[in-house]
Order: sequence, then C-alpha cells, then structure tokens
Amino acid sequence: MTTTTPPLNPRVIALAHYASRALLENVLTRHGATFQQSVTLRLVAVADEPVERERLVDGVVGALKIDAAEAHSVVDELIAAGLLAPEGPSRVRITAAGREQYDTTSAATAPITARIYAGIPTEELAAAGRVLTLITERANTELAAMTK
Repeated sequence: MTTTTPPLNPRVIALAHYASRALLENVLTRHGATFQQSVTLRLVAVADEPVERERLVDGVVGALKIDAAEAHSVVDELIAAGLLAPEGPSRVRITAAGREQYDTTSAATAPITARIYAGIPTEELAAAGRVLTLITERANTELAAMTK
C-alpha cells in the first residue's frame, strides 16, 4: 500500500511562508524595521484613521499569534521611533514618517511579489486564497480551543 503526499500540506505552506517572509525581512531590514513592526504599522496604515490601541493590539495578536504584552511592546517601539503617535487617551495614528516607511517598504516589495506570482493563473490564485483562508480559520479555531 502506498500513500501519496497531498499537494498542499503544512510543510508546503510553511516553506512558502518562510521563503516569502525572508524576502520581506530583507527589505524591512534595509529600512530599519522588523517583521512584527511591519505587521503592526500596516494595520494602522490601512485603517486611514486613528485606531483604538486595544483593537490594534488584538489585530497584532491575531495576526502574529503573540501575547498582548509583546504586541503592546511593538506598538511602543513604533511610537518611540516616531512611526506611530498617540491620538487622545486610547488611540494611535500613523505619522508622516510611518506613512513614508509603509509606502517605501510596500513599493520595494511590490516588484518582488509580482515576480513571484507572475504566470500563475488568476483562478489558481483565487482557489489557493480560498483554501488558505479556510485552513487559517480552522487552525485559529483549534488554537482557541487549546488555549481555553
């Protein structure tokens, strides 16, 4: 009896993630940013308005699977670097320097991403997106059950 390896499995997903992350971290390092800072800054940059700090921390915790204290620390790092700024008692906003860093690193990664995705049919990308979203949802459900 032979078994075949499924075309998509945790190892394949992990290898794709870490290869892509290594490329991103290479760009971020040139701009003095970490991966965690990039994820956090992006959440504020795409909001187009100040964000409740606790909502931001929840988003970082959910995205990176880190604890809230570590996420708060990343927000503090971005504030200390002048990339985010407090807005009122409980919100943060992106600064001009933060917007510039976000735009610069996004522009630097765009051509790399384009080369990686080049030639993959739109239908296959859509199917991969649906499958990976479902896997993420299920993994998050499992993680939530484990941490209760």
